[in-house]
Amino acid sequence: MTEWTGVRDKRVLITGATRGIGLAAAQALARRGAQLAIVARDDARGAEAVKSIEGVGGSKVDVLHAELTSQASVRALGDEALARYPSIDVLINNAGATFTTRQLTVDGIERTWALNHLAPFLLTALLLDRLKESAPARIITTSSDAHKGKLIPFDDLNAERSWKGRGFTRYGETKLANILFTRELARRLDGTGVTAYTFHPGLVATGFNRNNGALMTTAMTIIAPFARSPRKAAQTLVWLADSPDVSKQSGGYYEDRALAVSSRQAQDPGLARRLWEISEEQVRPKAAAGTATG
Repeated sequence: MTEWTGVRDKRVLITGATRGIGLAAAQALARRGAQLAIVARDDARGAEAVKSIEGVGGSKVDVLHAELTSQASVRALGDEALARYPSIDVLINNAGATFTTRQLTVDGIERTWALNHLAPFLLTALLLDRLKESAPARIITTSSDAHKGKLIPFDDLNAERSWKGRGFTRYGETKLANILFTRELARRLDGTGVTAYTFHPGLVATGFNRNNGALMTTAMTIIAPFARSPRKAAQTLVWLADSPDVSKQSGGYYEDRALAVSSRQAQDPGLARRLWEISEEQVRPKAAAGTATG
């Protein structure tokens, strides 16, 4: 099978690239000659990101629009990507957020879980055949050390009973899900030429968690001097996308361009398989109201 030669002239699709880590990674990948397609929810922010990325990389950047908390929108995104790109070489699932209040999406799913876990799970599934056809190819999902000490609440996935102000705990649960998803994905992709990775970017000075009111904004402002710049935080992501060094290390969890130790829960293959099966059920299209099922 063809060896990985880096991202130059490769099609890279990245979510969460309009600011922060994703934008810094997109700029770095553009400098390396990648053909970028970014996913944006907001038109103005998407246009601003394109201008910034093209300014450092030179080549044209595509924008695909999606609201990643909506499964219908994720499916439309998948359809558009498949229609536009005969090959997809790197998929980067970077979009994510934390919320201080429990909210439900249009699909009736708790918003943190929908955005941070089910959106990358579904988008990856929709694009997987194209990635296999493009092999060697890579799938990278942004996780966090916030997963440590967390469990997947299989008996309360929608956080109906367990929220009670646990917004950041919920975030950690979704980051654990990212690692388990990547582990099982790598197992299923063994021998296909498609590899999967996840990583911890570190504490980053971005707009993250500034969507949760004045208190959280103030807290993030206070810790900003001790945080990494987006450019520094994106280095591992860029390395995972570009370097041939990790071609035979699929399924790993990385930090600072090296394999890192994830929690015991994150290393459990049984939990990874269980989560995969439940996630498949959560993203399965529901029958339209009034449609006969018998």
